[in-house]
Parts: sequence; C-alpha cells; structure tokens
Amino acid sequence: MLSEKVKDVIRGSYKSIGENLPNFNPRKQQTFLIAEIAKTLAGEYDKSRRIIAVEAGTGTGKSLAYSVSTIPLALMRQKKLVISTATVALQEQLIDKDLPFLKEHGGLDFKYTLAKGRQRYVCRQKLEIVANDNDEPQAGFTFAEKPSDYDIRLIKQLKKSLDEGKWQGDRDSWVDHIPNHIWQLIQSDKHSCLRHLPEHTHCPFHKARETMDAADVVVVNHSLLLSDLDMGGGKILPEPDETYYVIDEAHHLPKVTRDHASAAITLKGSIDWLQKLSESGDRLSKLVKTQSAISPSLKLADDCQDILVSMQKVVQFIESNQQQLFKKPDNKNEDELLHRFEHGIVPQTIKSNAEELYELSKKCLNHTNKLYMLLVEAIKDGEVKNYLAEPLLAEFGFYTQRLENFSALWAMYAKTDSEKAAPLARWLEKTVGKKQDYVISASPIEVGFTLEDNLWSKCAGAVLCSATIVALKSFEHFRRQVGLGQNDGTQYQQVSSPFNYRENATLVIPNTRVEPSHTKFTDELVRLLPDLIKQDEATLVLFSSYWQMEQVAQQLREKHKISLQMQGEQSRQQIIANHKTKRDIGKPSLIFGTQSFSEGLDLPGDYLTHVIITKLPFSVPTSPIEEAHAEYVTAKGGNPFMSITVPEASKKLIQACGRLLRNEKDYGTITLLDRRVVTKRYGSELLDSLPPYKREVKY
Repeated sequence: MLSEKVKDVIRGSYKSIGENLPNFNPRKQQTFLIAEIAKTLAGEYDKSRRIIAVEAGTGTGKSLAYSVSTIPLALMRQKKLVISTATVALQEQLIDKDLPFLKEHGGLDFKYTLAKGRQRYVCRQKLEIVANDNDEPQAGFTFAEKPSDYDIRLIKQLKKSLDEGKWQGDRDSWVDHIPNHIWQLIQSDKHSCLRHLPEHTHCPFHKARETMDAADVVVVNHSLLLSDLDMGGGKILPEPDETYYVIDEAHHLPKVTRDHASAAITLKGSIDWLQKLSESGDRLSKLVKTQSAISPSLKLADDCQDILVSMQKVVQFIESNQQQLFKKPDNKNEDELLHRFEHGIVPQTIKSNAEELYELSKKCLNHTNKLYMLLVEAIKDGEVKNYLAEPLLAEFGFYTQRLENFSALWAMYAKTDSEKAAPLARWLEKTVGKKQDYVISASPIEVGFTLEDNLWSKCAGAVLCSATIVALKSFEHFRRQVGLGQNDGTQYQQVSSPFNYRENATLVIPNTRVEPSHTKFTDELVRLLPDLIKQDEATLVLFSSYWQMEQVAQQLREKHKISLQMQGEQSRQQIIANHKTKRDIGKPSLIFGTQSFSEGLDLPGDYLTHVIITKLPFSVPTSPIEEAHAEYVTAKGGNPFMSITVPEASKKLIQACGRLLRNEKDYGTITLLDRRVVTKRYGSELLDSLPPYKREVKY
C-alpha cells in the first residue's frame, strides 16, 4: 500500500514542478497516470504482480509522470530505478533535461546516471596493444588491411587523450566519428578485462560502473537491459528483485528482445578462427608453465579438431545440396541467396552435427575458462609478466566471445522444438564475394516467455509505456508479444492525449485512381503530390519504400522543379537543421522520408503543418523471422495478415500521424493517399484506431 508519507512526497514534488515549469498546466491525464503507476508498484492492485502497461498519448507528459511516481517510491523503499529506452534521443532528454529539472525543482534528492554497454567503452589494454602493434601483431588486434595514415593518427590521438584525461573513454563522447574497423579492435569486453590488476582499476568501463553503483536512477537502453537479464540479472545493472523498471518506448521491446536472442555464424570463417583457437591455448599453456594447464590445453586442441571435422561435414552437406537449397522456386537459372528451413525443421544431417557441435563447444568453453583463469592467477602471483600476458589474454578473450556465440547458434539447431510453443526460425544464406561462405542463423519467433522468465517474474515492479502500444483499440497484440498473461494481475491503462484533435487537425483521404499495389501508383503519386505540397509550407511526405521515394523525388525535381530534402542524401540531423533554418526565415520546406521518419521526429508549430502518408505501413513478411512467424500462425489455423500485419500497421499509422501534433497549439493536415482504408474491410478498423481528427473522405 502507498503510505501517506510517499503520497505527500509525490504530491509535493508535482506541485513544486508546476511552480517552476514555465507555462505548466496540470493535466488530469498526467495526474491519473502518476497515481496509477504509484499504486501498481506499491502493490495496491496485486501484491505479487506489480506491473502496469500504459499507452500515454502525445502531450500527456509521460516521462515526468513516471519519474515523479517511481523515484519517491524507490527512494522510500530503498529500491533502484532503471529507466530503459529504445532511442538515444529519449536517453538524452532524460539525462540532460527531465531528471536534472526534477532533482532541482521537484524536492527530491537522488543521484542518476546514464549506463552504456561495456562495448561503448574503450579498453585501455587493447588500445595500448593496437597503438604499439608494430612488430608482433596479435590475433584479433590487427587491421584487416594495412592501416591508413588516418587510422594510425586516430589511434595515437585516442591513446594520448585517454592518458591525459581529456577523453573519458566512451565512444559517444569522442568529438569525431570512430570508424567501426578501429573501434572493434579497442572496445572493452568481459573476457579480456584485467580489473584485478592495479593499472586496470581505472579503466573507463569500471569507472562508469562505479558511478552507476552509486546512482539511485540508472538510464539504459533496451539492449543493455537484455544483456544483463541474459546473464541472470544483477551482473551489470542492479538485481531485478531490488529494482523498479520503467520500460519507455516499450513497443520496441519485442523486436529488440528477439534480435538479442538470435545467433549467426559463418561456416568457413568459423573454421578459420577455430584452428587458431587451439594454437592460442597451446601458447597460453607454455606461458603459464604449470602442470595444471597442460590437460585443458590438450583437451581444447582435441575438441577443436573434432569440431572442425563436424563443421566440414556441414559444409560438405550444404555444398552437395546447393541445387535443392538455393534454387529459385520458379526454376529460373539463377540461384537464391537464402534458404529458410520451413517450420524450423532442418535436415537430419545438420541436426545430428548440431548436437555434436553444441556439446563440443560447451567442452571448449570449459577448457578456455580454465586456461583463462590459470593465466589470471599467474599474473596476480607475479609468475607471468603483464606485458607478456596481456596480449595473449586479450586474444583468448576475443576467441572465447566468438565461441559463446558459436555454441548458442548450435544449441538452437540442436534443440527439438516443442509442439506447444512456436518453433525457432532457422535459415541459411550464401555470401557473395571472392571467398564463398555460408551464414547459418537462428532466432526465436516469439519472445514473451523469455521476458516472463527473466524479468516480469523477478522484478520488484515494472512500468511499460509508449505512445503506441495499443493496436486496433486493444492491448492484446502487445500483451502476447511481451509475455504478459491474461488476468495475471498486470494492470492496463490507456491515457488519452489532452490535444483537441478535431479542432487542430484534419485527416484527408483523397480519391486516388489506383491502389498502392498497382503498377501505376508511383505515377499517381507524381500526379497528386505537387498540388498537395503547395497547400502548406512545412510538409513531410512518408513513403513505405526507398525505391518509390527516390523515383518520386527524381520526377518532382526534374518535371516540376520542386526543391526537397530526402532521407539518405544527408544525415537526419542535417535535414532537420536545414528544414528549421528555412522555416525560421519564412521559406517553405519539404522533407521526404521512410518509416524511420515516422517515429521520434519532433517538429512542433510551424515547423510541420502537413503530413502526407503515401501508403499504409504494412510490413511484407520478407525476413526469415517474419516469414517463419506467418507460417506458424497459418499452421495454427490463424490469419497472419489480420493477427500480425494489420495490428502492426495500426501502430505504425498512429506513429506516422503523430508527427503532426506535438503540442496543444499545433495544427495542420494529414493526407492519406491509400484508398484501402475506404475500400477494404480492415480499413475502418485502422481509421477508428486513430485519434479523433476531423475527417474529409473524398469518395
């Protein structure tokens, strides 16, 4: 139950914020949200299931609402608060604006920090190796090709700045872009870390970790949250049972979880590094010079050899069956580059080898861990000099990381799918290039059970919120995606926006000649857009495909001499900056973008008065995971279009329309150029799920 003391702190904090925030107007939606979150986390609805899912419309002030309700409760109950987001923009808003304001003006004394994944930080040891790597290159720490003068200068500059304390060691704080091929050589990882040595206690990641341990509120991204949960929780972030979680931008959580649980390896590429792994084990054993290192070193070499034999069998099977695996279904001469195993069922030859490879890789991991710890002990005891051990330890960590992914992949191929659950998606890709190789991949289709087992059943409490998690007026689609049970005590609230949609915006559906599937639809867009663009001076046109966007842009520029900015030609930040500059001096501005411009784009007031949506945002199941999911739904007697595609399109359409009204004074028009919202049965469901804009249907 919420104590009167906590209630008073929350009320006092909210009142103080209102007194210090310019143009603040108390909103009943916001105060309702504060109360519901606090009551849920306090256990007033369910003592064991303190979880609430909230759709909070634009303008409700959800970040302030969940901060004001969760921080006082966490402080009073001595819990940590972890706020997880999907985008850097929201993280920056929380760290640079919302939390500082709340701390200064909300009467709350708390510490907060931004936590990043280990791989966002440089490893001092690796940076030292790469910077001084002239005569004896170490495996995994050399450039694929001869480094350019720029690469060498940058490496030296990074090391000098870190040594002099002018750089904190995280990738995001370096002023210029650090290319991936450089960062991959010097990033921190758990395997090659030597924190126990005095010279490594002040590494950037561990300094950041100390700050995080002292914080009451930790802001993270979904990937870091899942990494911690993957390891059992409490390894990077606070222990789940001592933590309240706020999952903001929660509509991204299912996909991020699925991607995080996926695995992929290249077959021939893996054979190459596995051959080098046993050599590393032998060198490590000789360096340690102890009898206890001989046995794991020999066993590692033997198991690696057995793995190579099994891997060759898999490669031989694929190469012997290329015609069946990669032939186009219409029997054209050209091959497909991808083969998905239907219903996740793989040939018995691959499954048998997968079982063996999984068991062998587990043994190899056991041997590498033993050797790793023997070398660590030898360093601590002074039996091996640091300068000799560190390169080999980092190299060994590099291979161990690869071995973990290797083992995870074969575990998914060795697994026999349950009839009660969705099968895994499994597929094979043929690479294009001089050296022919095969990428073998696997991914879960549904991930709700993972979130239930690792988070919902363990946490002290959780708030899942977004402006778009309801699909077709129901939480059901989202509930299934994230593994929340029916009638399990989880609370659901849909909080409407305070905006006057009917007065401030008009949804126009013109009478188009053809549907988007028609071959003439691109021509139809070229015909309609010039007149539509002239109606407003700040326009965003959203497309469902890059190809169509580029075709339309080219014709409008050439035939109609229309000036526009197009996604892909410049960075998003530059496009927005140019757009605002034009509008600030009263010039018209036109932006062309795809799905990524439908979310997170904030252009209030006169910066955006017309949003044109060329096509309903249906996702065609083209990825192996999406195809496998549709196949699974069909096998159960369902309709994947109505149960997956339409609900997802509903959320994306709401997000796209949501670009127009960003605050209570915004105004303008949304034009939807897809006649299917009028002609198809599902169209009325999609329209009725939108905010109550004034409608003009010209049919």
